[in-house]
Amino acid sequence: MKIEFPDGTVKEFAPGITGHEIALSLSEHLARVAVAMTINNKLSDISAPILEDSAVKFITTHDPEGLELLRHSTAHIMASAVCRLFPEAKLGIGPVIEDGFYYDFDNLKITRDDLETIENEMRNIIKEKIPFERKVVTKEEALALSGEEPYKMELIRELPEEEEISYYMTGDYKDLCRGPHIPHTGHVKAFKLLRIAGAYWRGDSNNSMLTRIYGTCFPDKKALNEYLELRKIAEENDHVKLGKELDLFITDKTIGQGLPLLTPRGAAIKNVLIQFVEEEERKRGYVYTITPFIGKSELYKISGHWDHYKEHMFIVSEESSDEELALRPMTCPFQFTLYNRKLHSYKELPIRYAETSTLFRNESSGSMHGLIRIRQFTLAEGHIICRPDQLEEEFDNALDLIGFIMKTLDMTEYTYRFSKWDPKNKAKYIDNPEAWEKSEATLKKILDKSGIPYVEAEGESAFYGPKLDIQMKNIWGKEDTIITVQIDFALPGRFNMTYQDKDGTEKTPFIIHRSSIGCYERTMAILIEHFRGKFPFWIAPEQMRIVTVSDQFYDFAFALRDKCRNAGIRAEVDVRDETLNKKIRDAQVQYIPVIATIGKKEVDAQTVSVRTLDGTVKYGMNLDEFIRICQGFNKDRNLTITF
Repeated sequence: MKIEFPDGTVKEFAPGITGHEIALSLSEHLARVAVAMTINNKLSDISAPILEDSAVKFITTHDPEGLELLRHSTAHIMASAVCRLFPEAKLGIGPVIEDGFYYDFDNLKITRDDLETIENEMRNIIKEKIPFERKVVTKEEALALSGEEPYKMELIRELPEEEEISYYMTGDYKDLCRGPHIPHTGHVKAFKLLRIAGAYWRGDSNNSMLTRIYGTCFPDKKALNEYLELRKIAEENDHVKLGKELDLFITDKTIGQGLPLLTPRGAAIKNVLIQFVEEEERKRGYVYTITPFIGKSELYKISGHWDHYKEHMFIVSEESSDEELALRPMTCPFQFTLYNRKLHSYKELPIRYAETSTLFRNESSGSMHGLIRIRQFTLAEGHIICRPDQLEEEFDNALDLIGFIMKTLDMTEYTYRFSKWDPKNKAKYIDNPEAWEKSEATLKKILDKSGIPYVEAEGESAFYGPKLDIQMKNIWGKEDTIITVQIDFALPGRFNMTYQDKDGTEKTPFIIHRSSIGCYERTMAILIEHFRGKFPFWIAPEQMRIVTVSDQFYDFAFALRDKCRNAGIRAEVDVRDETLNKKIRDAQVQYIPVIATIGKKEVDAQTVSVRTLDGTVKYGMNLDEFIRICQGFNKDRNLTITF
């Protein structure tokens, strides 16, 4: 048979030869470093036999596919080590994730101190160079092999009868797995176990809570050390850590996962952002609504959420009531109902509804993190109801609003994603292929005309229409959707929304779903990490700390504080029994943008001395001028300040 290689070379081999044997015939070095191969672009074990003419490419751990495969195999090695050390543990699943891998275990009670013990056992397994051997089995054989592993048995029972089932044997360790894997454990050169977390089996809070061990793996120690150094920096600047240190928010197990509590300082930041967004949106013609937090299931059945989004909703029902209610995951059905309260003329459009809406989504326990992904959040939500001829301009206006807000917040490192439906997964979406094609073509035309760079992503749209997602990476490098702008072809018809056109006929409007700043909590998380807690003056929860040389100047300090507060400046007085230098240092550690110092000279002259975080000190400032300058910082929303 003929084997074609990536450089175009073609060689003949006997049918049944393995990838490793071919690699060895080409180069001993290649045979040592190749950990897998692709056969006609399909990833395969390098030990697999090749039976017919094929295009073959060898994969090393420095290739993206090879790194993923290396991490998958390392997850198996970790699970094998856990089973050696804790024979009573039960296996869950162990997939590769963006920067490493994890494995879930039941009946495993360990602490962070146990990770080193597990790592040492993993090193023993790696030294043994144990082969990964694939075994294809029947469903009955698979169930027999997993007789003591309830979670594996559950997965096997759900497999279609016709599906090929394979196990991988690594010495005494066996695991249900499609593969492929590296040839043997000795190919793992650099790994690290990172942390322990709890995770519900299959992400369902009704299931058992399992112990999840996270780890990572790289082709060499240099790459691993570079990653660990970046991770250390990320840990220092993670918004959860900074949020606690700066007293911005807390979480509490008694209250529940994904339900953060904002402290007065954290609430101050959120309220500043809300005020900023609402002020700007009103300037741009938005009118604000207030709608219920809860609605009947009939409403969500009309909108399609019941059929396509129910698993992410919190359902509320009472035995004494015939009504089935749910906490709202979006505000759109309520605002569409408001639109329908009266007839509308084409002259009234566009109508731009906005709401600072509290929403509820049943996120899985494993996906929640700090303020990034939570179960109750506040969204700067908006719906533009417009005529077809207004669609492009309104979409551009929404992008302009987003751009203005992002620039004001100094959030510039973002990308655009054109999120489309997946025709192969119609159950996930409203089934109207013609409307999908038309709406996606319309959005693509708008995006191309706007000139913004974007990537396309199939299967990422909303269930009712395509959307443009604004994507940002957090400090860990994970990409999240921050803001979306969506074209809705389905819901106007489902809610019988109409307007009277020029010719007197009733027409169905277009709807643009959009946010302007996204989820306030998620945006706060990004800002905490972006500014490392050193917020610009206009965002800072405490803009000014007033410190005195001694307590005899408190009356003057409190009078200045009240005057500042009346001028819209968030000021506090440090009344602790500490030295002036200690108070100043503490204010700097807490990143207070402005420190106002008061002593006898200032009281006698009715002035104030000012110190900023960049080390600038200005003595004897006139009080009125000082306050006027601070008001200007707020009004202009400056990113930096100068006195």
